[in-house]
Amino acid sequence: MGLALVPFQLHDHPKALILGCYLLSCAVIFFTDRFALPKRERRKNASPYGRNHDTVDILARLPVVALVFAGFFAISWRPLYAAAGTMSFFIIFTGISRAKFKFIREPLVFSDIALVADVFKYKSIFYATSLNIVFWIVAFLYVFGVSGLYMYFEPSVLPTRDKLFWIVLMVLAASAPWISLFYGPVNRPTAALVQRLVGKVNVKMSTVRFGTFGSVVFHFIIWLGVKREKIVAELSERLLAAVHDLIGHEEAPLVVVWQSESFIDMRHFGVDTIKLPTIDRLRKHAVQWGRLSNIFEGGYTLRTEFAVLSGLLPDDIHVDASYPYLRASHYADVVWPGKMKRAGWHTHFIHPYDRTFFLRHKAMPLLGFEKLTMLDAFDHDPARDGLYVSDAALTERVVAEARRLPLEESGFLFVASMANHGPWEPGRVGELANPVDIYLAILEQSDAALKHLIDSLEKFDRPVWLAFYGDHAPLLKSFADPFPDPRTDYFIVPLAKAKPAKHRPGPPQDEDPWNLLRALLQHANLHKDALQ
Repeated sequence: MGLALVPFQLHDHPKALILGCYLLSCAVIFFTDRFALPKRERRKNASPYGRNHDTVDILARLPVVALVFAGFFAISWRPLYAAAGTMSFFIIFTGISRAKFKFIREPLVFSDIALVADVFKYKSIFYATSLNIVFWIVAFLYVFGVSGLYMYFEPSVLPTRDKLFWIVLMVLAASAPWISLFYGPVNRPTAALVQRLVGKVNVKMSTVRFGTFGSVVFHFIIWLGVKREKIVAELSERLLAAVHDLIGHEEAPLVVVWQSESFIDMRHFGVDTIKLPTIDRLRKHAVQWGRLSNIFEGGYTLRTEFAVLSGLLPDDIHVDASYPYLRASHYADVVWPGKMKRAGWHTHFIHPYDRTFFLRHKAMPLLGFEKLTMLDAFDHDPARDGLYVSDAALTERVVAEARRLPLEESGFLFVASMANHGPWEPGRVGELANPVDIYLAILEQSDAALKHLIDSLEKFDRPVWLAFYGDHAPLLKSFADPFPDPRTDYFIVPLAKAKPAKHRPGPPQDEDPWNLLRALLQHANLHKDALQ
């Protein structure tokens, strides 16, 4: 009806209409893409290449918009619908990116697409409880309701002759470029070209330069085409730790690494009501302790986890850094668990959460863990025991597993706790309702569980080494957003027969997660010095 008000029939000039709709889509998308990041972040991450390169960046975005436009056009043969669908598609990506940045200060990255199913499966852990039936009803009505209106009111521009030919041709034109990215002879030169365009992988700068979806696409192309064999070979040559041989010990040692979920000593920030006597005890007995830098503040545990396990800097693994477990097999020869396993150690990963989360069920065996103990091995009932497995229950399991290890065999246990993961909502700790109070109460519970762990390990008739650290600062926005200092705490402590006869507490020392295991093994004299 509305189209009848136009003095000429738009759809009588399909080519001009298609071009006009495409250009309108580009204009709207280029305008709205800027809202993916706050103005301050856009200025901070502006392209350093100058105005001439800005033109190149704009031209590079045109094919991405064109392919999305072609997809909507191929399923409808309606230019106005294709324009509306394309604009909505890009604006939705921009909105999601802005929401993510507001929550954890990182825009959308390509590897987040791999987590979409997990977001809906594990709503609490992603703070996505709003994705309920109301969300789905609104989304369904928008997508199919608006699409139905366009299909009803807008005329099709599909040629009347050879309709099947034109439909197939348009579907191929819209889909073939995406499919070809998975074909080596196309992917490799495309990835090389995109890598030259993007330069060093920086998701914030790429979002400013190419918009959210453009950044996602370009980083995905790089991820598909990156030559990991070359990266690993270079790492093996440059980082001699990658080929260190673990040496023997007069008595087989046990190394326990405890990654404490969202742990940070709140006394750093003036909270003097909390009591953490076990943490104070660790400070006195640690051979090294202090503050641990963050791979990511407030989330993405797997990034810190992989850095500790691998000894690799995020820059070392290039575009894989955002989700290293997607390509875990490529790093099997250079990570610590793999080296320990090949040296005859027993390697065991313990994590009381769903084994499929972050693909750990696939990644950890590839990284060298011969045994996995995950949530299905715990007698945990959320209605009875709370949202996550407590550190007390986890400690009991860790001690039991450690006792099963024969005294003559070396062992490496990596423990990733879950007890203090958010959200910190009423009902988690007695009558407490304030998120900060709930977090502090669980910290004290974790400290008590840590005491039991240490007391138990001290009784072992073998050398025991404990590394305890927080994976990241908590997403505790009611306390601080962001945390004034997001560094967490770490401790490297000798226990049982590894404990020296005399020990003088040392000063704190800043450390990076990728150096943590190297530092422990050096203190324990468990690997050879680098060969020069």
